[in-house]
Amino acid sequence: MKEIFEKIEQSRELIIQLQKELTKRVAIGPENGGDGEYEKAVFIKKVLQELKPDLIDEINVPDKRVKCGFRPNLIIRWKKDESDPSIWVLVHSDIVPPGDLSLWSGNPYEVKVEGDKIIGRGVEDNQHAFVSFYVAVKSILETDKELLKHPVGLAVVADEETGSRYGLRYILEHHRDVFKKNDLIIVPDGGNEEGTMIEIAEKSMLWIRFEVRGIQCHASTPDKGNNSLYAAAKLIVNLKKLTELFSEKDSLFSPPYSTFEPTKIESNVENINTIPGRDVFYMDCRVLPNYSLDKITEEIRKIALSVEKELGVKIDIETVYRLDAPQPTPKDSLVVKALSEAIERIKGKPAEVKGIGGGTVAAFLREKGLPAVVWSTVSDTAHKPDEYCLISNIIDDAKIMAYVMSKRWDTTDK
Repeated sequence: MKEIFEKIEQSRELIIQLQKELTKRVAIGPENGGDGEYEKAVFIKKVLQELKPDLIDEINVPDKRVKCGFRPNLIIRWKKDESDPSIWVLVHSDIVPPGDLSLWSGNPYEVKVEGDKIIGRGVEDNQHAFVSFYVAVKSILETDKELLKHPVGLAVVADEETGSRYGLRYILEHHRDVFKKNDLIIVPDGGNEEGTMIEIAEKSMLWIRFEVRGIQCHASTPDKGNNSLYAAAKLIVNLKKLTELFSEKDSLFSPPYSTFEPTKIESNVENINTIPGRDVFYMDCRVLPNYSLDKITEEIRKIALSVEKELGVKIDIETVYRLDAPQPTPKDSLVVKALSEAIERIKGKPAEVKGIGGGTVAAFLREKGLPAVVWSTVSDTAHKPDEYCLISNIIDDAKIMAYVMSKRWDTTDK
């Protein structure tokens, strides 16, 4: 490992160059106004070919909204052996838009390097993961390919930021044989700043749209109408009851309780002197797995019905997105054991196994009975202006990946 680690530590310029090339190839999905991941995927395939993999498989998912007509997914393998469990790293190629450009200190798609920081859209989410993997595998192969003690795979998926319909979900539905149940699957797309958190579970997710309909009228004669904004406000306040009705805690998760938060509000009337007759808002629910989302929805409808009766409005409720929490990856699974050992070896700190409220593609893997974990050393700058990653974190993560890939794990364990 010493020789491999020395190569990784000498990879600063390679890391910067890869980040520059990845960042300038903008990979935004059509839902967010972009043309997809094609250009970035072509570059990724090219640099991976230099590492002489045993297999490169392209899974192109049709999508007429983008110029090339499809969304590219790459499956790359070294030492392909169907009889032996593989060690997988799964990354996504797409990014989110930069948002308000005035909040950036420069062009989001031109990397800036300031000491240990690399600044640019996508450098943390999720190019950090790809670069760490690339540096790890390159360092192992340049030392001795036989140091790969298990087959190693990299999945570069599209459409992670907008639902994975053209990415991992498609792969799991139409190419189910890519992953096996005894594979070790690592998704470096979340974690903590210490690089010690291994995410094994997620809460259920429920996004709800509320449309409140009253009667529009002039603001000077409110008795001639029925103010939908007042009813929407009343409903939002009453929905706080959900935190009391579903108040159990689970220390595995952070935060350890279910959350029910009103978020987006759509525009109603354009002028100040008109009472609105229609208001639309949304709520984001992150629910501990022990609660049924059907029960949550039932209570939401009861609360809405009480506001309807009290204020004489009509409230329509629509589920925008729902994901029932799959079974968590077992704490004693081999992938948790392997990653925990690597973290303690490289970081000098014990790993902590946690659940989260946010959603990751690991949930789709767990739905299929595939034990996956989410981990990386993050700077918590994803989706923010002046997004950045730390070169030192990329190097540490590359060491951890290399450690996992360079050790023979006892697959008779769980």
